[in-house]
Amino acid sequence: MKKVILCPNPYRDHDMKAVKEAKTLLENMGMRTVICLPFQREGYGGQMGLSIRPLQQEIKEADLLIAFGGDGTILHLSRTVALHNVPILGINLGSLGFMSELDRNELHRLEDLRDWNFTVESRMMLDVVVMRNGSSVYNNIALNDAVISKGSIARVVRLNIFTEEGHLTRVGGDGVIISTPTGSTGYSMAAGGPIVEPTARNLLITPICPHSTRSSSYVLAPQHVITVEAEEGNRKSVYLSVDGGKAFSLKSGDKVRVRQSGHCTRLVRLSKKSFCEILDKKMGQEAWKK
Repeated sequence: MKKVILCPNPYRDHDMKAVKEAKTLLENMGMRTVICLPFQREGYGGQMGLSIRPLQQEIKEADLLIAFGGDGTILHLSRTVALHNVPILGINLGSLGFMSELDRNELHRLEDLRDWNFTVESRMMLDVVVMRNGSSVYNNIALNDAVISKGSIARVVRLNIFTEEGHLTRVGGDGVIISTPTGSTGYSMAAGGPIVEPTARNLLITPICPHSTRSSSYVLAPQHVITVEAEEGNRKSVYLSVDGGKAFSLKSGDKVRVRQSGHCTRLVRLSKKSFCEILDKKMGQEAWKK
């Protein structure tokens, strides 16, 4: 019996209608389901007559996790599923949803899981480490990106970027984004970076609002190790954020090192849609909204 975790974003699936529908469908196919939350919301779940289980406990023996929300929900869960090598299927209850496989009105497609015969797409992740006085003071893994940027004070941040081969470039502006191909359609794209097919293996470096017209994005091979250092006089106002999470304050002398991770996020694919089709549809929707 396959064990499937149903993981609703409590701010997207407000009344748990999508979760309840999926739960009934999957259990009718003979699967065992448990409901876990990516993050807590007071009063959510229990008052609806459904038992909520702790994710870190249930993920250990799970065969699949279904995320109900948007790309942000998948990003929030990506570290957990990657560390436990559990594939994740996204149900889009948000806006664009580049990583989600199904929309809310396609829940019936979960019937395609009956024979457990589906495609799993491996997405590259990043290991992000902050070195301070020779020791690691911060470790994380990212599906989308690592962003080194200025704080709320309107000042220019000057960053030096290196690979293991030597100095690569100097960026002056609001900061820099180091992203995976999956993250190329996120903040990196908004900052003017290239769109890269998400199953590729590349390291993308995109300056944020650079003060020089000579600043440009870089697409590097995955074996490189990228190191970012802030110049003297800037470091007190420089922060690191991984996949849009809580900012980590960088101190004088800190080095942010980013490399391809040994972990990956495994996305379940039920349709035959190509990345080009998905991109055209999603970007077309955004254009018409404007």
